[in-house]
Amino acid sequence: MSEGLDRERWLSDLRSRVPEIGADEALARQQAGGLLIDVREDNERASGSPTGALGLSRGFLELRIEQVAPDRAQDILLLCGSGQRSLLAAEALQRMGYARVSSVAGGMGAWKTAGLPVTAGALDTDAAERYSRQILLPQVGEAGQARLAEARIVVLGAGGLGSPALLYLAAAGVGRITLIDDDRVERSNLHRQVVHNDARAGMGKAESARMTMMALNPRISVKVVADRLRADNVEALIRDHDVVIDGADNFATRYLLAAATRRLRLPMVYAAIERFTGQVSVFDPRREDSPCYRCLFPEPPSAADAPNCAEAGVLGVLPGTLGLVQATEAIKLVLDIGQPLVGRLLTYDALGMRFRELKLRRDSGCPGCGTHAHFEGYSDLERMCAAAI
Repeated sequence: MSEGLDRERWLSDLRSRVPEIGADEALARQQAGGLLIDVREDNERASGSPTGALGLSRGFLELRIEQVAPDRAQDILLLCGSGQRSLLAAEALQRMGYARVSSVAGGMGAWKTAGLPVTAGALDTDAAERYSRQILLPQVGEAGQARLAEARIVVLGAGGLGSPALLYLAAAGVGRITLIDDDRVERSNLHRQVVHNDARAGMGKAESARMTMMALNPRISVKVVADRLRADNVEALIRDHDVVIDGADNFATRYLLAAATRRLRLPMVYAAIERFTGQVSVFDPRREDSPCYRCLFPEPPSAADAPNCAEAGVLGVLPGTLGLVQATEAIKLVLDIGQPLVGRLLTYDALGMRFRELKLRRDSGCPGCGTHAHFEGYSDLERMCAAAI
């Protein structure tokens, strides 16, 4: 009995210091410009939240409130499940100097009883838990996570670059990933191609990668294409995607990919590695100022000038670093956040542990995107690259 009385006194004392308002008044003040914050946990909000409310769990409120409400005079309305957590949250904001803080009496229960507008949660309970740390980012949130779930990204190659990119795209919740690779797993791959394992030596790389990705995140969909990118299939394989990640290891494939992404107006996240160095950029034909791959390499270099990993060797962790940058750029493009590497070439020297950024401008004389550029077909590109070998 004493414990119950103490709790009642505590709640009474809290209510004497924190203004409480009804759900109808909360809606009116929200419509007048007030910030309504649902302080329940992500999994609680999965079943629905007041329309227009910001989802910000009680445990992270003090950490993030200044990002979303820098003005301490703003009208802030806090809502939880029953009205008690929101009282505590309001008190915490008062201590931080927020002058106009109110708690919605009865919480979400009262909001629903009053028949006020509710928006169904974009994420179910599993997704809310799985991506909770990512959803906390204001630039992502539930809406951004839903965009990732609807995104379609094609990755060319499940090798050194593709492996880390595929793992992190899957972990981030990219809903539909197409993986193109006709090669098989070899033990010489394993020091850098971390999406595979020793037991899968001899298995197709695309299927091996799919197994690892689905074990990491069974919510996503992975389409396997065990074929080589060629002049006669390049557009069909990459069409209907949002972003293309280039994990190719040869110039012929990369020139085909560059031409097709330009014609289909798809952003291409490029990377290349050799020994201890690598480079990354984004070529986005949707932007008028974006250079293309052939602004960087107008013609393919000879095989002697550009040996592959099998000939020159590569530090195992190097493609991991560059592949993660590719995954980062792809996610930024899907979410339309940050500044993509368009018009910039990021170079990496692992031995010196140095990153450098070089300006990469669109070339008016570029054979791919220049003023007088003329596309003569993918077969001609294949023949041009073959002549350079």
